[in-house]
Amino acid sequence: MLFSCSGGISQKKTDTSNQVKMFKLMTVDPGHFHAALVQKSMYAQLSNDVYVFAPEGSDLQQHLDRIKSFNARSDSPTSWNEIVYSGADFFEKMISEKPGNVVVLSGNNRKKADYIVRSVNAGLNVLADKPMIINAADFPLLEEAFSTASKNGVLLYDIMTERYEITTILQKALSRNEEIFGRLQAGSIEEPAVEKVSVHHFAKYVSGKSLIRPSWFFDVEQQGEGIVDVTTHLVDLVQWECFPDSLLSKHDIEIGNSKRWATQITKDQFREVTGTEDYPGFLEKDIKNGDLSVFSNGEFVYRIKGIWAKVSVEWKFKAPEGGGDTHYSIMRGSNCNLVIRQTAEEKFKPELYVEKVRGSDIDAFSLKLKKVLASLPYDSITVVKVNADVLRIGIPAKYRVSHEDHFAQVTSKFLNYLNEGKIPEWEIQAMITKYYTTTSALKKAIRTDSR
Repeated sequence: MLFSCSGGISQKKTDTSNQVKMFKLMTVDPGHFHAALVQKSMYAQLSNDVYVFAPEGSDLQQHLDRIKSFNARSDSPTSWNEIVYSGADFFEKMISEKPGNVVVLSGNNRKKADYIVRSVNAGLNVLADKPMIINAADFPLLEEAFSTASKNGVLLYDIMTERYEITTILQKALSRNEEIFGRLQAGSIEEPAVEKVSVHHFAKYVSGKSLIRPSWFFDVEQQGEGIVDVTTHLVDLVQWECFPDSLLSKHDIEIGNSKRWATQITKDQFREVTGTEDYPGFLEKDIKNGDLSVFSNGEFVYRIKGIWAKVSVEWKFKAPEGGGDTHYSIMRGSNCNLVIRQTAEEKFKPELYVEKVRGSDIDAFSLKLKKVLASLPYDSITVVKVNADVLRIGIPAKYRVSHEDHFAQVTSKFLNYLNEGKIPEWEIQAMITKYYTTTSALKKAIRTDSR
């Protein structure tokens, strides 16, 4: 079945300026809301026509409804025209017809490695939501995909939104300044030099509406365990902040401790977030005493190029009133620690602190910090003294970009790479190293559990 969907339904492509736009999106099997967030904004280099290839069902309908809501909003409405093919052979149809040149993948992660390999083999660029792979068995396929992409002259890139969060940007910038931060400490397995902790929630709001998650999201064989899912972002930030522009490799990685644990979801909670009355058959293996056990939580400590790091992700059902997903990060330097906190004390808004200033009076250090911040391309950043050991970086509201809006920033970066015809080698090696790290950590956690 092929039809076009912009505001209503039409058989005609609406974009009359395609001849001046270099790229066309093809969204494949969009089972995750991140697929729609790529299209929350418009882009000069992208055609308004977007080809969607997916099986019929609620995942497809929810995706189209989200795009319609972007088109219909009063503030900066988009003008996407979704041209949909929903036959059972949707992927083969996409490969054979290739009406676009950029494949967007954000859905069932069990299928993603296959989709990636087949897309780059067909000479198509791929923008993939994290994670690209969810187990060590698929790691050779990912290596092959990057090799094939290079041979075929196409780009393969994943969506790393957290690089665009202002506190993370400033944490990285200050960690590169030796006068302020000193040197990144090596740390130890007991006290890593870098720690990143993320807390997420199954029930949440997206674009002002309650998010309906597909039932398969709760099956770690399809979505992936927490240790290979959200930790993808955390490992990426460790690499991006500590070793910018470095050519990393899997040989730089040593997994220390790794563990996983489950979140218990009641049947009522499952019904609330999925809209489904009963657990589907594929979840029966994970049901104990009427509750669903989801291995969405994971933590591991590892060494990367001699630096010890720790990443941890935990999923809860619903955030406290006024709260949401949270992030904690610390980088330990010889002069100070750079810490991001996002607790109730910060009103669940990420804030960057400079803590445990060493070898300098806090007021004198504050003056140096102000000078360094003034040299960065961000105006009106302030320094607030919290106490004798802690300074807080004051960040204006204009730099507080929402998580949803980060998708436009990542997509714009990818479009710039497409215009240049290449992704920097450090980016490619970072992606390969990142997925080696997460899947190796899961492999070790499972092996530890089985002892």
